[in-house]
Amino acid sequence: MPRWLPRAVILVLALVACFQLGSWAFHQLIGLLVNVLIAFFLALAVEPAVARMAARGMRRGLATFLVFLGVLVAAAGFLALLGSMLAGQIVDMVEGFPHYLDMVIDWINRTLHTELSRLEIQDSLVHSDWLRKYVQNSASGVLDVSTTVLGGLFRLLTVGLFSFYFAADGPRLRRALCSVLPPAKQSEVLRAWEIAVAKTGGYLYSRGLMALVSGIAHYVVFAVLGVPYAPALAVWVGLVSQFIPTIGTYLAGALPTLIAFTIDPWYAVYVLGFVVVYQQFENYVLQPKLTSRTVDIHPAVAFGSVIAGTALLGAVGALIAIPAVATLQAFLGAYVKRYEVAGEAGGDGGAPAGGDPTAARPRRVRLPGLR
Repeated sequence: MPRWLPRAVILVLALVACFQLGSWAFHQLIGLLVNVLIAFFLALAVEPAVARMAARGMRRGLATFLVFLGVLVAAAGFLALLGSMLAGQIVDMVEGFPHYLDMVIDWINRTLHTELSRLEIQDSLVHSDWLRKYVQNSASGVLDVSTTVLGGLFRLLTVGLFSFYFAADGPRLRRALCSVLPPAKQSEVLRAWEIAVAKTGGYLYSRGLMALVSGIAHYVVFAVLGVPYAPALAVWVGLVSQFIPTIGTYLAGALPTLIAFTIDPWYAVYVLGFVVVYQQFENYVLQPKLTSRTVDIHPAVAFGSVIAGTALLGAVGALIAIPAVATLQAFLGAYVKRYEVAGEAGGDGGAPAGGDPTAARPRRVRLPGLR
């Protein structure tokens, strides 16, 4: 046996053991790593506001606390208003359910020439095996729901603490990271950090502005139609449609459509039609103008990034996919050489075929506003 063989076998076994241990640790800590990633992007989003307040002489910790306090108060007020709206609307729907059921039964009897009765339907539903099994499963699932709620609150607290520390100690964190890198790499890290702050903050602020415009537009429609709780519904539509990618528009429009249906079925049609029309206006007119200077990426790239982020990290990946891709695109754009397109490939803006071959010269793309 060669002398190196036992040593090689031990080395291979040690590497396999280290890989297995690292894989096990990664899977055990994946929840914490996702929370830290969310907190990091939240810290990047509030970094411009915190830096602006710190530049005016306020301590960075106090500035971060005030920013997070404002966000928390706004979120709590919105949830309280939405909760009261939903509670009142659910009570009204439960009280009016027999009337709605009578309307549906009368329509079925007239259309299909049947003789259905509401009392018979209620009696068969109360004594059905399906309802009994549903009640039993719901009673046994109360503990699971409580566990899920407590886990969500703990996760929210974890994300909040990490994001607060990342935002409050941003300069110290950057210095600690750059202290282990050579000077040439330090400038690249600072450039990437600055781009990430600009793109993430720009994405958040542009979405907030579009949510404000959307909320005002929908509030006008809800107020004209007389839909109850118009302010809360307008805020709901604005926030959900902007901060939940891809399906946010449909989730946002479902609640006001349902509430408008309890007033008049035609009102529900009007609300749904306005939601669809406004979404097209936002996609083709409003969004390109507001995001052209903050998160200027192609719609197909944005859609693909949302799908990829959802596949990797679920709803969290869908939320952070667009600012992450915009940051990567802007960072790479500073180092990618671009050339003038000559010949027929240039279209209307290209040089004529057979032109000066030296017309296509490389040019370095520089990011505006970065030093």
